[in-house]
Amino acid sequence: MQRRRLGRTGYTVSEIGFGAWGIGATMWRGVTDEVAMRTVHEALDLGMDFLDTALAYGEGHSEELLARVLRERGGRDAVVVATKIPPMDWVWPGKASTPLAHTYPGHWIEQCVEKSLRYLGVEALQIEQLHVWHDAWLDDPTWPETRAAMERLKRQGKVVHFGVSINSHAPESAMRLLEDPLIETVQAIYNIYDRSPERGMFDLVRRKDIGVIVRVPFDEGGLTGSIGPATVFPEGDWRHRYFRGTRKDEAAARAAALLPLLGREARTLPELALRFCLARPEVSTVIPGMRRPEHARANAAASDGNALSPTLLALLAEHAWVKDWYAD
Repeated sequence: MQRRRLGRTGYTVSEIGFGAWGIGATMWRGVTDEVAMRTVHEALDLGMDFLDTALAYGEGHSEELLARVLRERGGRDAVVVATKIPPMDWVWPGKASTPLAHTYPGHWIEQCVEKSLRYLGVEALQIEQLHVWHDAWLDDPTWPETRAAMERLKRQGKVVHFGVSINSHAPESAMRLLEDPLIETVQAIYNIYDRSPERGMFDLVRRKDIGVIVRVPFDEGGLTGSIGPATVFPEGDWRHRYFRGTRKDEAAARAAALLPLLGREARTLPELALRFCLARPEVSTVIPGMRRPEHARANAAASDGNALSPTLLALLAEHAWVKDWYAD
């Protein structure tokens, strides 16, 4: 497992991390807690020492499962756990028209930190992220109060580093916040289809030495090649909405168009997707979701130090795809 600096946090983490949304057991269905925990164990055995979760993932269930696994292993050792604070109104993405008092008032941030400390069974959160953001909130008259609460949590030793997980497909919605020295990490969607962080965000993080956590490298499964017209999701799974209508057909066609690019540099679509993300030096870690041990093994195998060639990267640029299936 290759390792990279997480910006100026002082952490060095595995370049493939563990995305723990899928083990929250509410929006992603079809895997038991037992299998999920075995998957986390497998990931840790393979050298993945960056775990990304959130209070919103099963209302703390994902955090609790990670805590149980780490207790079974005798402690967190060198593992870095990042979690997130949901907006108080539970609305994604963040909207400019929403008052900060409805999303991130200081008392809400403090309350959520206390909950995550309890679920994770720790005295300090290594990385605490705002789970949604819009830069319009920096102009809200209550922002100084919110920021003061965040600073207070750091002084109290309850949060070591703060970061932000930015709106889907819209890194420009957090560029002003990233200028604030309080924010040391940024989480964003980046994959073969979504190139939006290249529109200035990567330049900014280089200048500010901000750690970059890449989420959704597989486009919620579309870039694995496993989604097609006949795909059936478990009852209650959120992907029913994401891939509604003719979207499964569209996803299958886009994935099929990438198949001719497979070969010596990447043998499978998931491997190609991960290697694409790792080709950017600004990226600290990529956090694919994984819910079965075989997923962990396949994802870890992409971290071998072999980079995609400039020729292949140029060919992948032709597959950029502007869409927003979260909001549409």
